[in-house]
Amino acid sequence: MRHSITMEINGFSETKEVDSHRSLLDFLRDDLGLTGAKEGCNEGECGACVVLLDGKPVNSCMMLAVEADGCEIKTIEGLGHKDKLHPIQRAFLKHSAVQCGFCTPGMILCSLGLLAENSDPTEEEVRIALAGNLCRCTGYKQIVEAVLDAAAEMREVS
Repeated sequence: MRHSITMEINGFSETKEVDSHRSLLDFLRDDLGLTGAKEGCNEGECGACVVLLDGKPVNSCMMLAVEADGCEIKTIEGLGHKDKLHPIQRAFLKHSAVQCGFCTPGMILCSLGLLAENSDPTEEEVRIALAGNLCRCTGYKQIVEAVLDAAAEMREVS
């Protein structure tokens, strides 16, 4: 069965027809060409597919596209631009928190979800917020440092 869905994605309204069984991840990647969210485990265990749904991190592989009807979605593509990176993106670069890059979009979006709720997290709170995101390259130290640094910069700006 097909359904018409409308959602705001990275600030733009999108209306598309989708099959009722299509995942949000497949919809974003295949139908909209937003390939920042990755398919890792397809079981909601690795965090590579995380996007922000109404400001909250969700595993897009575990959600049907029809469930996002009427919602606001932010993917990594909607965060910053090469000429003006978001503070969290700058912090990831500054702290060498990017290695292969496969987990990076999910890590960044989970971090933003945390910082939206808690602008001054502790190291432990960052680690807890990122617990559902697996990284095989960095050992997490640089990622946690980047999130803490970005939080400090974002507090100064606001």
